[in-house]
Amino acid sequence: MIEIVLAGPPMGKERVRFVKATGRTFTPERTVNYESRLALAAQQVMAGRALLDAPLSVEMNVYMAIAESKPKKWKAAALAGEIRPTKKPDLDNFAKILDALNMVVWIDDSQIVQMAITKHYSAAPRMEIRVREINQPTEGIFA
Repeated sequence: MIEIVLAGPPMGKERVRFVKATGRTFTPERTVNYESRLALAAQQVMAGRALLDAPLSVEMNVYMAIAESKPKKWKAAALAGEIRPTKKPDLDNFAKILDALNMVVWIDDSQIVQMAITKHYSAAPRMEIRVREINQPTEGIFA
């Protein structure tokens, strides 16, 4: 199993932007920077290991910061897991940030055949990603 932890406020992938005047599209700089940080954290964990080349299962736990403006009772409930984040970013945008791990952890994120993503509150915002290979039978299913 490969475990990647990226400290700091988690970020989902932002939409590609379109510049009407030039007709060009671009990925927002914040997204590019976050993907670079995630790729670097993954490179350090991989430490020269070969890219995964099998069906994969990914578990992603996203720990979001608690707003300072919230009352103490609310903060305590959030830290205890009684209140969960329902604000943006959406879960699917966290999944899209995994593109940063292409050719770092795996060949392509199309290898992910199973995924679970959860959002929590934490005093230590971060993103935790666990990747494991799913063992496949060597013979055909219908053999």
